Amino acid sequence: MEQYDVLVVGSGGAGQRAALEAARRDGLRVALITKIFPTRSATAMAQGGVNAALNNVAKEDSTEVHTFDTVKGSDYLGDQDAIEFFCQRCPEGVLEMDFMGTPFSRTDEGKIAQRNFGGQSYPRTCYSADKTGHVILHTTYEQCLKEGVHFLQEWYLLDIVVKDGKAGGAIIWNMKKGKVEIIKAKSIVLSTGGAGRVFWTRTTNPFLSTGDGMAVAFRAGVGLKDMEMIQFHPTGLGKTGILMSEAVRGEGGYLLNVEGERFMKKYAPNKMELASRDVVAKAIEDEIAAGRGFNGTGLDAYVVADLRHLGPEVIIEKLHGIRDLALCFEHCDPLTDPVPIRPTCHYIMGGIDVVDYKTCATEIPGIFASGEASCISIHGANRLGGNSLADGVVFGK
Repeated sequence: MEQYDVLVVGSGGAGQRAALEAARRDGLRVALITKIFPTRSATAMAQGGVNAALNNVAKEDSTEVHTFDTVKGSDYLGDQDAIEFFCQRCPEGVLEMDFMGTPFSRTDEGKIAQRNFGGQSYPRTCYSADKTGHVILHTTYEQCLKEGVHFLQEWYLLDIVVKDGKAGGAIIWNMKKGKVEIIKAKSIVLSTGGAGRVFWTRTTNPFLSTGDGMAVAFRAGVGLKDMEMIQFHPTGLGKTGILMSEAVRGEGGYLLNVEGERFMKKYAPNKMELASRDVVAKAIEDEIAAGRGFNGTGLDAYVVADLRHLGPEVIIEKLHGIRDLALCFEHCDPLTDPVPIRPTCHYIMGGIDVVDYKTCATEIPGIFASGEASCISIHGANRLGGNSLADGVVFGK
């Protein structure tokens, strides 16, 4: 029977960051179990960026403004103390990733580049073209290997063993061998991601996002919180629901209805396309319901994202991955054609109830949670784009 001091479940950004930090502590034996190869986790699909008030583009920005934007973006339902704690630590978290080798895009001065994102007062979203989650995941994976984290691939968490009121280990299905095994562990970190696949037909989430960790925690006696708070991203590709990153709007893309109108002027005249996700998603559905979408008002209806005015330089340099997705799944080229889009299930703000946001501890000693699997209540009823990767960077640590 394997025995570890720390067992991390989930190989996304939050899970790998937790494993890395634990492995850096002298004398701790750390393992990470994952259903798939670590760099294929859902974090790799996060395209747009990670928020931090670095002031590289907007000198007026600050952690206080980031805090206000996050509180407002949460529809004032987030834990404001936790949000303040989070926003104050985002700059340190992003700079740590930079020092570890994350290849962020750069300004002309060589600083980390930052772009506009919905619901934010200033450009504070640090990015690596449109593959930010991918490069963060590869960076943490390299560092975990360097620090000696034991990766147990194709292992599936079935249940947590709770003994004498605290974590004692985990029951695992070893998919390679086709048998159930037990791992002893003094501490278990659940970073298993979201459950977007419950919205089978339209979600940005991969097939592995099935809420495993939330279910396991609930069976072990840990509460779940805010599970009704589900975010629909405004720009999923029309046919599939695959994510078309918020970077599309951050770089200046337009949303148009069938009449060629930039309809966001009716719903958010100041922010326009850069309003928060819930506002933009509702506006799109309102336009479709009113008959101003393409292809009727049914499940196949859509509006379009128009990037043509951005020009080849911006699209090819900063949005090349998004262009590839549009070409593959919508058979249109953003250089010459508007791209069909419609809201799609993206993120669950709720999750495993974390009772101490500074340690990510749950109500059962020895069980911790971070990332989308957790509910630290920093997102409230609506998450700001760029705060998810930041969540993993800060609370994973």
